[in-house]
Amino acid sequence: MHIYFLIVRIAAFFGHRKARALVQGQRATLAPEHVAKMKGLQGCVWIHAASVGEFEQARPLIEKLREEQPKQHIVLTFFSPSGYEMRKDYELVDAVMYLPFATRKNAKLFLEALQPQIAIFVKYEFWPAYLKALKKRGIKTYSISAIFRPTQRFFHWYGKASLGLLKCFTHIFVQDERSLQLLKTHGIQDASVAGDTRFDRVSKVCRSIAEKRGTDGRLRIIEQFVEGCERVIVAGSTWPKDEELLAQYMEQYPETKLILVPHEIDEEHLHFIFNRFLGRFVRYTRVTPQTMIHANVLVMDQMGLLSSIYGFGHAAYIGGGFGVGIHNTIEAAVYGLPVLFGPNYHHFREAQGLIDAGAARSIKNYSELEAALNTALNQHQEIGAKAAEYVQSELGATEKIYKQIFGN
Repeated sequence: MHIYFLIVRIAAFFGHRKARALVQGQRATLAPEHVAKMKGLQGCVWIHAASVGEFEQARPLIEKLREEQPKQHIVLTFFSPSGYEMRKDYELVDAVMYLPFATRKNAKLFLEALQPQIAIFVKYEFWPAYLKALKKRGIKTYSISAIFRPTQRFFHWYGKASLGLLKCFTHIFVQDERSLQLLKTHGIQDASVAGDTRFDRVSKVCRSIAEKRGTDGRLRIIEQFVEGCERVIVAGSTWPKDEELLAQYMEQYPETKLILVPHEIDEEHLHFIFNRFLGRFVRYTRVTPQTMIHANVLVMDQMGLLSSIYGFGHAAYIGGGFGVGIHNTIEAAVYGLPVLFGPNYHHFREAQGLIDAGAARSIKNYSELEAALNTALNQHQEIGAKAAEYVQSELGATEKIYKQIFGN
């Protein structure tokens, strides 16, 4: 752990932007003037999320806590600069800050200043110095939306010390039965299945979007683009390999319409996309009635609309599966869409859940993509209903966790 922090500091010294932000941010948390402010929040509920994704899992619980206990102080910490920068002004908590590097000294200083009554860590956050310090102080500590696999270090002969860390938690709320049984097999008894709070968050967001759909001016272009088309694909968070396959499909099926939402929208990536779709595309920010007439691909070159766009589709393709892993499948499934993605999905429980429900398929090449998309588009109502049913079956994690932690 200390070696990792040293590497981050060296990277910061040599100008790495994110490393520098991280080092400066965690130092600022323990600056004397900031420590003085932290003391005014003593008795808080402290919630730690690594980055943006984990924050989205914490968010339903924060909203529930704020609604039920409006006077309760809530402190949110991040490790990632991207998470902090995106949510540093989050209005439902009393303070947002970087978590100081997990050394024994930092953990002692941080907890002495903040003195939380409850600490909550999201998913994969297991910082030894903080967990041991919380345990020593008798502070109730929870892990939410956690998921465990036999390949993790906890469950190998060399991971006995790491396994012991899990006993620092008052209770671990896991996403599935497999994780629970794995923990119990290795002697961790204070755990239960609650599910993944992301389902609650996404479902709530999409209901709100659906209610406002007719009044959101940003979506009128999309409504006009898909009007009258019965074969609409929404491709979310795509990468080059995804786009190459989709371009081949659109060349073969020009009567289909594609709303392409790239993961990156810098000009270099957009140029790559335009070279693949060769005159059949129109950019969202530059569209006109004239350019829309001959286009069957709408390229979204503006961020922040993906969760709204899925509602216009008949099938969804989720990007990232030919890289480090797929992006959010729940946002598409909640709208009742058949879902497709690449081969790297095995670390995503919800993706496997959708496959098991008959609502999703993984593809490895163009021929599989073509067959899967045609099936999805031709049977979108039947397959999409299975996706919606799966999401419905996963709701309720926030309520379960809140009741057990706060006793209401």
